[in-house]
Amino acid sequence: MTFFDAKLEDLVRTNPRYAYEAYEFVFQALHFTQKLLGREPPGKAVDPEAVGPHHHVSGQELLEGIRVLALREFGLMARTVFHRWGIDRTDDFGEIVFNLVEAELMSKTSEDNREDFRGVYDLDEALVQGFRIQLDEAR
Repeated sequence: MTFFDAKLEDLVRTNPRYAYEAYEFVFQALHFTQKLLGREPPGKAVDPEAVGPHHHVSGQELLEGIRVLALREFGLMARTVFHRWGIDRTDDFGEIVFNLVEAELMSKTSEDNREDFRGVYDLDEALVQGFRIQLDEAR
């Protein structure tokens, strides 16, 4: 389930390069990253205009949140899931974010740009080779 159902469906319909779920995951990763960094907006604010600069997450911070959340949610399948959604490099997350910005479903600062997402890490390396099972989590 998503916060922006109709608008998000329209976005995916007009730009089908990425799966609907990829956009939903980026929203989840944004909220996860904000919480992780102590920048969570008050309440359940979903209005891009209601989120101030002290809640901002940079492209590289978001990519790290995406990596951590993907490993938690999908484990070793994370890379496969992303590939099925049309995501093959960190640049794709930048395209998703800026598609959301252009659709007015996400906001950005004047310093944010697609370059922030370009080649930040190799998805195979970050999601497959870097995967570790923590024994305390397995119990």
